[in-house]
Amino acid sequence: MGWHERVSAWADEHRFGIDAVWTAVLGVPAALVSSALAAVGRSWSDPGNAIVALWGLALVAPLAWRRVRPVGSTAVIAVVAMGHVVVAGIPLILPADAAILVALWSVTVYGPAWAHRAALGVALLGAATLGLQMVLYNGFDQTSLTSATGFAIACGVLALAVWALGLVRRSRRETLDALRDRARRLEIERDQQATIATAAERARIAREMHDIVAHSLSVVVAQADGGRYAAAADPAAAARSLEVIAETGRAALADMRRLLGVLRSDDGGRGGGGAGVGGGGVGGTGGVGVGMGGGGSGGVGVVGTGGGVGGGTAPRAPQPGMSPRDDDGAASSGATSSGAASSGAAPLAVGPDDAELGSLLDQARGAGMTVSFVRVGEPRRLPPGAGLTLHRICQEALTNVRKHGGPGVKVTVVVRWGPTAVELEVSDDGRGAAAADDAAGGGVAGYGLLGMRERAAMFGGQVTAGPRPGGGWRVRFRMPLPSGTRELA
Repeated sequence: MGWHERVSAWADEHRFGIDAVWTAVLGVPAALVSSALAAVGRSWSDPGNAIVALWGLALVAPLAWRRVRPVGSTAVIAVVAMGHVVVAGIPLILPADAAILVALWSVTVYGPAWAHRAALGVALLGAATLGLQMVLYNGFDQTSLTSATGFAIACGVLALAVWALGLVRRSRRETLDALRDRARRLEIERDQQATIATAAERARIAREMHDIVAHSLSVVVAQADGGRYAAAADPAAAARSLEVIAETGRAALADMRRLLGVLRSDDGGRGGGGAGVGGGGVGGTGGVGVGMGGGGSGGVGVVGTGGGVGGGTAPRAPQPGMSPRDDDGAASSGATSSGAASSGAAPLAVGPDDAELGSLLDQARGAGMTVSFVRVGEPRRLPPGAGLTLHRICQEALTNVRKHGGPGVKVTVVVRWGPTAVELEVSDDGRGAAAADDAAGGGVAGYGLLGMRERAAMFGGQVTAGPRPGGGWRVRFRMPLPSGTRELA
């Protein structure tokens, strides 16, 4: 804000004080001069001089309120001025009468529309009354009529000119006020949009972190427990469990790289700071190395200095929204933070195909679940991000089955492709309903179902979840397809 804007703002806040000072500096001397002019040819002790002085003060004093109370100030000045013309009976114009024009200007600029129109009418009426008073005082001869008419017209034109200039100033003032109000509203809207964007980004990060961490760790825990029990009796099964753990860890690491690549700028976070995502692999037995180091024994390594153990032993199916470069970077254990960031900004794929969903189902089967897959209709090309939504909802549904379904659960995944919508249904015969009741009774909020609904809402879809008739749990997701959606070649 410049100095002139600060001065203008200060003046607007102190209108009465400023106007009172100007009234005292200019108005009071004008009233005294009016009294002196009226006393010409009379004695200074004449009581009429004091009356004229008081009349002049009554004209100029209301100008102190000309901006804070424009209607009241103008009304008082109009009454005093009309009394001066009618009661005195002398057609005399004094310096204090300039207050009439100042009041007309003030009410035009700062008063309501009806007030400045009424003030103009009173001013024109006063000019006509003054001309009539001149005729009555000087007589009805031709010269008197001509001079009175000319004087009344001149006063009326002067009042119209002041009123017109006041309208111009009023228009400019209203325009500036409208611009300031618009600027304030835009600033408020900008802050609100920033708040909404921040909340949406936090929700998106929470969904991605939940989907990546919850799904991957549930697989890791299940495989680690199974491998621990099978290590003595069936070393081959334990080795397979370790392979699944390694593959799951690399997949989670690649997804984390992609997520951080989206959150960071192109240059931010590359080339090594402490916040990069680095090496992967399996740390010891039952731990996943995530971050710049591997895990130790029996835990999840978050920050370390070296790579994990056993990286690169199992191929990994492509993940939705990841390029082959992402897959390659994820499959190599012990990667650096700069390498992670450089492969994280790949664009999302248009949608998961059967191979991508198949890899997700294979991962669930490797964790000990019995999963069957049914596809109805021909797959179609989804809008950007919609395929990832379909994949994540299926992933979260399988994760919930793994956590709540119990042992020996059977899962059926059905994808129905229609001309106007795609539907995903994940149903099981486990104890999902009872587990949900236990969670509700304990007051634990399920973030997975909330995240699924938020993802679906972004594309106009709906997610319903609940117990199946006869036992088990069902998650159903329906998402409309845009017009003109083509089938995949």
